[in-house]
Amino acid sequence: MKNLFHLAFPVKNLEESRRFYGGILGCEEGRSSDSWVDFNLFGHQIVAHLAPGAENVVHKNEVDADHVPVPHFGIVLPMDEFEALAERLKNKGVSFVIEPKIRFKGETGEQATMFFLDPSGNALEFKAFADFSQVFAK
Repeated sequence: MKNLFHLAFPVKNLEESRRFYGGILGCEEGRSSDSWVDFNLFGHQIVAHLAPGAENVVHKNEVDADHVPVPHFGIVLPMDEFEALAERLKNKGVSFVIEPKIRFKGETGEQATMFFLDPSGNALEFKAFADFSQVFAK
């Protein structure tokens, strides 16, 4: 069995989170209670925990001329899956913080990236590499 990533994060409304993570991102729902919901995010476990009033402190760092929200989380995908997801998100009316684009074009670490927010204001980044050997390249 491969290692799986686990992330727990605050949300203001579980039903909104179900609609977003299940309906828009296509994450299968796992176990749940009145205060949390597990989702399968591309084979990894993420858990939306009800935390009404939790303030998301978002900072922004400049990366390749973009103001990247911090904190954020997401998945590194193969390029064809990234492109399909970007198209699906556009078709579902998701508003992007950073539109799908190629970052570091022609440089080490060239990658596709996009940023958007869930209904609770959590920032997500999905990215892709044409060459996966570039993921950790210096």
